[in-house]
Amino acid sequence: MSIEELYKLYKAPLFSLAYRMLGSVMDAEDIVQEAFLSYERLQDPDAIRNERAYLYKIVTNRCLDLLRSSVKKRELYVGPWLPEPLIERGASDGASVGDPSDTYLRSESISTAYLLLLQQLNAMERAVFLLREIFQYSFEEIADMVGKSNANCRQIFHRAKKSIHFDPDQQPSVSTAEKHIKDFVASLLQGDTTRLLELVSEDVVFYSDGGGKVKAAQVPVVGFELVLKFHQFLIKTYAGRFTYSFLMVNGLPGIRFLLDETVQYVYSFAYRDHKIQTIYTVANPDKLRHLSLG
Repeated sequence: MSIEELYKLYKAPLFSLAYRMLGSVMDAEDIVQEAFLSYERLQDPDAIRNERAYLYKIVTNRCLDLLRSSVKKRELYVGPWLPEPLIERGASDGASVGDPSDTYLRSESISTAYLLLLQQLNAMERAVFLLREIFQYSFEEIADMVGKSNANCRQIFHRAKKSIHFDPDQQPSVSTAEKHIKDFVASLLQGDTTRLLELVSEDVVFYSDGGGKVKAAQVPVVGFELVLKFHQFLIKTYAGRFTYSFLMVNGLPGIRFLLDETVQYVYSFAYRDHKIQTIYTVANPDKLRHLSLG
């Protein structure tokens, strides 16, 4: 199979693996590019019996190396850490912007909430869990990829699976979530507290990732009243200076706010019992460089 055919066939799922591993769009794209370049530099590519497994092995191990080398950087991160948002167009047209766009990326397992659960696993647990749970590799194949024994990989997987408590049934359909988010923004701007209480849980939690680069809450804001006051303050402070649009963020409808047409805040949401349970906003400009401001 030619390198062009391999690229077309495996680019999206390889990105999907790397993005789940790292929570970074840009790093995932770089690692996938490096994997194909590595394959292209092989002196005898015909000696590779399973190109797919070879590419997954390269991507997995480069993700593991990057995660291990960035542990200290993560420990020093200012405020809550959130994954880089993966952006698509609004739910109404169903088309995605840029690469990658694939069924691997259209499931609950790229939601912000799920990615944060993955972050609770160590690097090896994350790799083994994803290769088995999402990409359906056998333990024998995974063992070869990560340099562990078959039995060890089984143990790692079962330990990781016990740590991932995620209920996909809590996640609304795209159309329901789209209406929910539009009602949320309208009610917030109109000061309709009664309607907001119908949309948002009383124990809602708001996470804001500014990375110390822009103004953002450096600790989670907990509870409906505090989250409401926080946003009312922002609306009053920046009245006439912000615009917003609706778009797909990590598989569900979200929001992008632009302040003074330069600084952007990307919102995503998690749900429980048909209400917004968690609000995530990424404002760190380093995590938004892959987005255009158009």
